[in-house]
Amino acid sequence: FQALDKDGNGQLDPSELLGVKEISENPLVQRVVSIFDVDGNGTVSFIEFLVGLARVAVGSDEEEKLKFAFEVYDVDKDGYISNGDLFQVMKVMVGENLTEEQLQQLVDRTIRDTDKNMDGKLSFLEFKAAVENIKVAEQLAVDI
Repeated sequence: FQALDKDGNGQLDPSELLGVKEISENPLVQRVVSIFDVDGNGTVSFIEFLVGLARVAVGSDEEEKLKFAFEVYDVDKDGYISNGDLFQVMKVMVGENLTEEQLQQLVDRTIRDTDKNMDGKLSFLEFKAAVENIKVAEQLAVDI
């Protein structure tokens, strides 16, 4: 933590968090930072940093890793991944590789195929069922 805290203020701002290789290589770095920043003050305290890393550390609970991944997509933090949430996250991931129309079609199809109760949004359980086959929890790990 101290090695990352370049200005020595006891808080990590988003630019300082980029010192963690697994975070800096992630196109969703701002979403990850917002999840670590539990109190929403724009910086990550030592405790927030420890709690955040513990959730995704190698060997941590698979369910906790899946919850963390879900939170990355739940942009508005309402407990569901809406069409708008998924669009925002996917936009960051695909950049300019797709037009907005192509991206919206991809998002619509993803929601339609994954939304088992057909309420137009994804619950954690629907998200979990959709990603279990691709071993998301195994890929989401920081070696500390």
